[in-house]
Amino acid sequence: MFKHTHQFRMRYSESDQLGSYYNSRLLEWMEVGRTELIRSTGCSYSEWEARGVMAPIVEATLKFKGRAAYDDLLEIETICSREGRARLRFESVVKRAEDGQLVAEGYTIHALINRAGKPIRIPDWINNLLTGEHDL
Repeated sequence: MFKHTHQFRMRYSESDQLGSYYNSRLLEWMEVGRTELIRSTGCSYSEWEARGVMAPIVEATLKFKGRAAYDDLLEIETICSREGRARLRFESVVKRAEDGQLVAEGYTIHALINRAGKPIRIPDWINNLLTGEHDL
């Protein structure tokens, strides 16, 4: 299991007429959290792809818990864990940074595949990165 927290501001384009975030933005924010978690290991997701490993989403669960408005400073905590031999699970919690109010939570599960689209086991180098060994 590996955890990372990233802060970002809600942009005007992410808001809706209800004065909160538009629901599809949550998946985009979760992608930001995953990307930054992976980058924090010292090996970006683009490096994963350069090494022939892709991680498409095969499942997503979203729970909308509160509001966030334009220019709110948000914090997304992302936790990565193994989901079997060939999948990774990324759990996300989004809060307003100013008051800790829960905005949303959810998870995505990603199958690891090669360039040909065939499932592969989690490579040792990825497992090492996500367990904190950071051995490229």
